[in-house]
Amino acid sequence: MGNSQKFKPTIILIALNVAVYIYTSVVGGNFLNTNVDVMWNYGQVNSLVINSGYYYQLFTSMFIHADIAHIVGNMLFLLIFGLRGEEMFSLLEYLSIYFIGGLTGNLLSLLLPDIISVGASGAIFALFGATVIYARRSFRQSIIGALVYAFFLLFLSSGAGVNNFAHLGGLATGLLIGYVLATKRKPMTEYTVSYSYSNP
Repeated sequence: MGNSQKFKPTIILIALNVAVYIYTSVVGGNFLNTNVDVMWNYGQVNSLVINSGYYYQLFTSMFIHADIAHIVGNMLFLLIFGLRGEEMFSLLEYLSIYFIGGLTGNLLSLLLPDIISVGASGAIFALFGATVIYARRSFRQSIIGALVYAFFLLFLSSGAGVNNFAHLGGLATGLLIGYVLATKRKPMTEYTVSYSYSNP
């Protein structure tokens, strides 16, 4: 639908996340687990955001990961849903979904007790939600199946130590943006019919 494939934002975002993880590993002196002081400075600590004005943490925390397993899992899902998103959205739409979804998840996370929250999961859930509902809505099909699938994955991802608020905020944002974008465009079936007439 746009020019996002030309710029490959998924690969760029993965490279940025990996670069940040390497940097935090060098600074923290541990490649397998991110140093607590590093996460305290660049992750999202609600008391620092609310009481001390560390608003930058709402953004930087999206690029900080707790350990090697955390970043590998997140980057795998970013690759899957990100490449799918590149096929559907323009570069501006793609980046808007990613960062607005991530920020919304982090803002919702301010309702949690004072913990350190890190990871790109909220942004990735936004991409997932946007692609799932966009695919259904573009063909003017029922979105119920997409919603059930989206919240089923949300349920599977929940557990101890998981920031469900970030996931929920990102997912809801992605679903909303994806739905709006699909609604504003012609159904995919119309493109197919037009193409078949012009190429008998």
